[in-house]
Amino acid sequence: MKVLGIETSCDETGVAIYDDQQGLIAQVLYSQIKLHAEYGGVVPELASRDHVRKLIPLVEEVLQQAGLKGSDLDGVAYTAGPGLMGALFVGAATGRSLAWSWDIPAVPVHHMEGHLLAPMLDEPKPEFPFVALLVSGGHTQLIEVKNIGEYTILGESVDDAAGEAFDKTAKLIGLPYPGGPELAKLAESGDVTRYKFPRPMCDRPGLDFSFSGLKTFARNTFIKECAELEKGSPELAQTRADIACAFQHAVVDTLAIKCKRALKQTGLNRLVVAGGVSANSELRRKLAEQAEKLGGEVFYPRPAYCTDNGAMIAYAGMQRLKAGQIADTQVICKPRWPLDELPSVR
Repeated sequence: MKVLGIETSCDETGVAIYDDQQGLIAQVLYSQIKLHAEYGGVVPELASRDHVRKLIPLVEEVLQQAGLKGSDLDGVAYTAGPGLMGALFVGAATGRSLAWSWDIPAVPVHHMEGHLLAPMLDEPKPEFPFVALLVSGGHTQLIEVKNIGEYTILGESVDDAAGEAFDKTAKLIGLPYPGGPELAKLAESGDVTRYKFPRPMCDRPGLDFSFSGLKTFARNTFIKECAELEKGSPELAQTRADIACAFQHAVVDTLAIKCKRALKQTGLNRLVVAGGVSANSELRRKLAEQAEKLGGEVFYPRPAYCTDNGAMIAYAGMQRLKAGQIADTQVICKPRWPLDELPSVR
């Protein structure tokens, strides 16, 4: 089965073709970072327009890469939510129209299920059941996964997601957009012993997250420590690095503590970590260290599949199509879509 995957939930246009016999056979990804950089964040209307401009040329490009025609495909999968409504609609309408014109089925895909299944794109694939940590700019969730579509939400962020907190904190200390990767890079040169930031909601039972207060703590520390330092001075540069380091360690420790609790609560020893923040090297180091102590395993997507991409949508869509779950001709997008509402593929 060959499935075309289309991802347009936010600011990246991803298109890929996945074959259940050969694996991923073609993919392209266009990022809108430069478009949104001057605004310091994603502008939804501009994102939608850019998806309109780029999507069809990218579909043509992956078909050419794969040496296929549209009629050679067995289905089209598109992200139907969650995400920005206008951006979602571009991909959904295009995907459904292509499927109709090629006389093949189409299937709407949950964006976070795509992330959750992204580690399946490589070997070794994690076996069910496992605990998943989905950690991105829009979501931070711990989920017990018994099978595809059999999800129990164990905990989630009550305010800012971890990736969102990374981006906002980076902006507060003067780093360019997109801030999360810039903050992580700066943290590498920071002194981890200089500042001690709180580990929010770790002093109480439960698996929910809260990063808004941590972001405010970082802001207040930056204002207090840097107010009298000369702009461009080595002292200011080092202080920013130390604050970035303290913030990153606080987020990573918090995520690791909650993952350990989730594994203990469920009695499982396999952890899947996916989403944009799963590419963070300090998070990977911490969770690998913890897994070794617990005698468990941790699985990640390769870095290219951590951020939004068409490959994960093609793979998730293929699983749904094999289970006979196809869309009718009505195009429906869901900016908010709880993951535990999805049907099982069994």
